[in-house]
Amino acid sequence: MLDIHFIRSNPDLIKKNCADRLVTVDIDRLLSLDEEYRQIETKTQELRSRRNKGSKTKPTPEEIKAMKELGKSIADLEEKSCVMQAEIKQILFAIPNLTHPKVTTGDDNPVLETVGKPAKFRFQPKDHLELAEALDLIDLERGAKVTGAKFYFLKNELVLLNLALLRYSLEIICRHGFSPMITPDLAKQDIIEGLGFNPRGESSQIYKIANEPLGLIGTAEVTLGGYHADETLNLSEPLRYVGLSHCFRTEAGSYSKFSKGIFRVHQFEKLEMFVYCTPEQAEKEHKQILAIQKEIFSGLKIPFRVVDHTTTDLGTPAYRTFDLEAWFPGKPNQAGATGDWAEITSVSNCTDYQSRALNIKYQNESGAKVLAYTLNGTGNPGPRALIAILENYQEKDGSITIPKKLRPYLPFKKIK
Repeated sequence: MLDIHFIRSNPDLIKKNCADRLVTVDIDRLLSLDEEYRQIETKTQELRSRRNKGSKTKPTPEEIKAMKELGKSIADLEEKSCVMQAEIKQILFAIPNLTHPKVTTGDDNPVLETVGKPAKFRFQPKDHLELAEALDLIDLERGAKVTGAKFYFLKNELVLLNLALLRYSLEIICRHGFSPMITPDLAKQDIIEGLGFNPRGESSQIYKIANEPLGLIGTAEVTLGGYHADETLNLSEPLRYVGLSHCFRTEAGSYSKFSKGIFRVHQFEKLEMFVYCTPEQAEKEHKQILAIQKEIFSGLKIPFRVVDHTTTDLGTPAYRTFDLEAWFPGKPNQAGATGDWAEITSVSNCTDYQSRALNIKYQNESGAKVLAYTLNGTGNPGPRALIAILENYQEKDGSITIPKKLRPYLPFKKIK
């Protein structure tokens, strides 16, 4: 979340930033609550001081009565303060991070770079679901029977391909100084909220656990981000982690978008990179994570392009976000044909937005404890990487050739 002191001093900037990012937040209500809350806190402190002074002498019956009334007044103020603090916190969590000055305003994400060219097939390419069902690699029908819509079984060679992709990606990431972890699939509500995943309302993407202050994570960003909560770190060098986890998303409101097969599902495995660093290190780390993502998909020879999120596409905690969009030959496009780009990875600089909520600091050169910066980026996107391989490496007979970089991890060179 943002610093309330900064919001007090820059209300117009915050309002404009919210408008640019299509976020509706009542900043005036926040400032009014904040002013009243501080007045109540001042009054409460005054009353506590009076009570403390009175307790040091032997009171008369009249003073005892007055002290009881004073105690009631303090309790009333504390209750009111608690209610106001909860509303202030709720509004603060809804306010997005500030935005990098190079980020453009609008709906169309600028394309910064394109790597590789979409394959030109000498036959009509199929989508991943048609390919996978013919090869007995995916079972959506039984996934729905066992669990519900948008759940699935991976089968046979696709299971091994999925594991190969994870291992291939993990080895590249670890070569760049990231420490591997397998993280919990659950996190406490305050960790989820502190990272900027606000699980409120009908559009929530979080599966909450009944009668528990826990939620299923949608990404290991949550667990890796909570790993150093309430700690002071040594950031002479950035701390770099890569986490493997299951990911769970309700995908509320997502079904108007392309979601055939396993493109948009409720559960999947994913690798996520996470970095803690100083403000001075952040830009370099942002570019480094992007470079790792490009290395992974360049090695697979999957055509992709790099896009820079506009203000309307940025997530709440992000200061700036780059995406890799891969080419999917079987994906419907706006022209009514097939073949289109779609997101496979993202990398975000979240500045001190997450660390403020989770109290993650480091000691700077002058000895002061200041907030750390956090960054996150996809290491391997799970099902979408599988889709990209199935569709880009399909043959006329419906078989799938395995990318050369993955063959050392597999006992076969083709799925047929």
